[in-house]
Amino acid sequence: MSLSEAPVVAQVYRNGFLESVHRGLVAVTRPEGSVSFHRGDPETPILPRSSAKPIQALAMVRCGLNLPPDQLALACASHSGESYHLETVRRILAEAGVDESALQNTPDYPLIDAYRFAWIAAGKPISALAQNCSGKHAAMLATCQHNGWPLATYLTRGHPLQQAVAETIRSFGATITITSTDGCGAPIQAISLADLARIFGRLAAATEGPEREVADAMRSFPANVGGTGRDVTDLMQSVPGLIAKDGAEGVYAVGLPDGRGIALKIADGNPRARPVLMSAVLQRLWIGDSALRTRLSKQSVLGHGQPVGAVVPVGI
Repeated sequence: MSLSEAPVVAQVYRNGFLESVHRGLVAVTRPEGSVSFHRGDPETPILPRSSAKPIQALAMVRCGLNLPPDQLALACASHSGESYHLETVRRILAEAGVDESALQNTPDYPLIDAYRFAWIAAGKPISALAQNCSGKHAAMLATCQHNGWPLATYLTRGHPLQQAVAETIRSFGATITITSTDGCGAPIQAISLADLARIFGRLAAATEGPEREVADAMRSFPANVGGTGRDVTDLMQSVPGLIAKDGAEGVYAVGLPDGRGIALKIADGNPRARPVLMSAVLQRLWIGDSALRTRLSKQSVLGHGQPVGAVVPVGI
């Protein structure tokens, strides 16, 4: 199934009028990896975008990266650009003996409006440090430094680091369909939606080794994975043992401590339906309390600054 053939998974209502629809895919996997629920074809290949960051971080830990948990959580992050995020990136680089100028992620302003506006108001230019992937890139540089690998070419597909990432993905039994370039400049591998769910389930259920190290870092420092008020951070703070990572173009992945995994993709890439759809899946699985599910599902449609409608899940 192509994304253009994906079923409708969310509808947007304004004053009771159906204004828009979002198509998408959902896959829920059991601890042993089989698919227990799906909308659309769960074997459809997708680009996980930033939902791949915990997998990339796992590859780095397998290659000898040794970071304290708060820094490792930031290696898994699409951070908001808050001051503690940027200071943690600086610590990763400083402790590895790498200069900030070595970061090759695409320069940008902070991800979230409040921090982006404050950055601009202060007269600061776009920078690799402020861009939301800087934690991952700092960790990549630290991994290269540890192994004596070239820093200048760390984003090339043939670099030992990027080869290790691809091998880590395959180690879970996933098939890489293509390798593309992510928004930050790093290689990103297309895998099936079901494979993304399976990998997150295995990470969350790990009892030892690098997998457990990555999952525990995310659980211990969920604000480092997202930021203040972010649904991905809320989700990890509210459900014991759960790990979660949002991604661009409407991707979301969750791993549960019992080994179940959830992955979804909004076909048109619009992120507004993403937390609403995840909330509906959690409701179906009865994961988290009702207050959490209500908070995640509150995606209002505004008219003159006031709620006049909502994004509503379909078929879950």
